[in-house]
Amino acid sequence: MNTSSTGFQRRVPLVMAAAFFLLLLDGAILNTSLPAMAASLQARPLAMSAAVTVYLLAAGAVLPVSGWVGDRWGLRRAVVLSLGVFTLASGWCGVAQTAPQLIAARVLQGAAAGLLMPLARTLALRGTRPQDLIGVTALLTWPALFAPVLGPPLGGLVTTYASWRWNFWLNLPLGLAAVVLMLRWVPADGPGRRRPLDGAGAIGAAAALVLLLGGMEGLAHARDLPGAGAASLAALALGLLTGAWTLRHLRRTPHPLVSLAPLARRSFAVATVAGGTFASMCLQATPYLLPLMFQLGFGLSAAAAGALLLPYFLGNLGIKTVTTPLLRHFGFRRLMLGAGVCCALTIGACALLDADTPYTWLAVLLVLAGASRSVLLTALNTLTFADVPEAERGAAATLSTVSMQVSTALGVALGTLALVAAAWLAGRPGSGSPVSADFRVAFVVLAVVCALAVLGFLRLHRDTGLAVTGQAAGDA
Repeated sequence: MNTSSTGFQRRVPLVMAAAFFLLLLDGAILNTSLPAMAASLQARPLAMSAAVTVYLLAAGAVLPVSGWVGDRWGLRRAVVLSLGVFTLASGWCGVAQTAPQLIAARVLQGAAAGLLMPLARTLALRGTRPQDLIGVTALLTWPALFAPVLGPPLGGLVTTYASWRWNFWLNLPLGLAAVVLMLRWVPADGPGRRRPLDGAGAIGAAAALVLLLGGMEGLAHARDLPGAGAASLAALALGLLTGAWTLRHLRRTPHPLVSLAPLARRSFAVATVAGGTFASMCLQATPYLLPLMFQLGFGLSAAAAGALLLPYFLGNLGIKTVTTPLLRHFGFRRLMLGAGVCCALTIGACALLDADTPYTWLAVLLVLAGASRSVLLTALNTLTFADVPEAERGAAATLSTVSMQVSTALGVALGTLALVAAAWLAGRPGSGSPVSADFRVAFVVLAVVCALAVLGFLRLHRDTGLAVTGQAAGDA
């Protein structure tokens, strides 16, 4: 395939980025709509959180087999079918009349998303030259930057002024448009190499991810569900054991479900395991905690809390125009260390906020936090594929998507546990809503974890990713 073609260089990654945004926005938009959904479907608000949980678990269950599906059906066909199922499931969610109907539709929607995310990344990067990797990866990073920030306020607006059902119905025209553009712009491909399905690896990986993600989701709700903490910890322990067995199996079987070869490359390991997962965890937890702090800690309305996130969004957006030049000038190691330190400092500075903080200072801090988050996430996502040959990009896409799912769930769980621990230390065990002091503790914890994660970036060589950044060896 001629990768110099502007049709492939620009259109295919753009369509894949749009599909990512659709998936990630759908995952972030529902949190502010759960009370209205519960009232409409005559269910308890707490029970409606299952609509979020089953989506996450269904995606985790099918994610490990995505590479095998892409090989067997062909990348374009698998992506189009997955997006089509996701779109139809969104329509089903919108017309659901009972909570069980909605949850069943969310299972189907999550399963389609679990297949789509790694396959779409592989398709977008297929044939990409090293010197084009920064631009393509930067485009694919936009959804992860903006969807978690835009989702909560957008969901609140749609639910307040229209209906919670429109959170799902909006996916119909967008999903249909994405399918049409894929069929028109993405070159057709046949099935890849046919390999036998590693059944043991599929079951082990799916079970490990479901247990780990379910355990972390349970910890995130431990404050509201009596007894959930112990069950969640048990699920996490069993998930870790199952994951260890699965990794051992994947290393030994002749036809592994997912190749672990990318993990042998230091840059990939740093981006997804050694530091990247834990740094991303803190970056994903911040937009989760900020609106909660504005509402529960400062007593603001949902609309006002969403408005206060605007500087954070602008920081993410404004820095994108210079992220690629920064990466080419400083290289991966220096830029990630600098951006990581800025992320830790700005997250820690959020602990100094209170209801009396002048808006000017709040806006400046949130712009800086958003900008440093944007730079670090873009660098991490680019580093993931910087030294991975094209033959390993499918496996790298699956493994990195697993890392992204785990880091997001970990971020929410860690933020929630920090709030619970802060209330317990303050002598308010089992208290209801957290107060401002609890959020201060949570942000300090996140800042410390982020700083420790940045130490993992020191493992990178000074010349890591030179073929991608285009630097001379002496400039690294």
